[in-house]
Amino acid sequence: MPNVKTAISIEKPIFEKINILAKNLNVSRSYIFSQAAKEYIQRHENMELLQQLNEAYDGQQTDSLVQKMRPKHKELLNDQW
Repeated sequence: MPNVKTAISIEKPIFEKINILAKNLNVSRSYIFSQAAKEYIQRHENMELLQQLNEAYDGQQTDSLVQKMRPKHKELLNDQW
């Protein structure tokens, strides 16, 4: 995948922490920023998906579904302990 260079402005304390982190992990600053951006994008996509699910189930009767799931959930928990 081709890389694209960009310039960003960030607060100096954050920049200094990124430098320290990159040095400690033995990776480049670019790698740190790239990973942070990927995580931020994934978190945003997850929030959008959650919102869509909430909208899809909004107003629907879920009590019966929850009641059906409870015994299996309890069984799964018991197997773990």
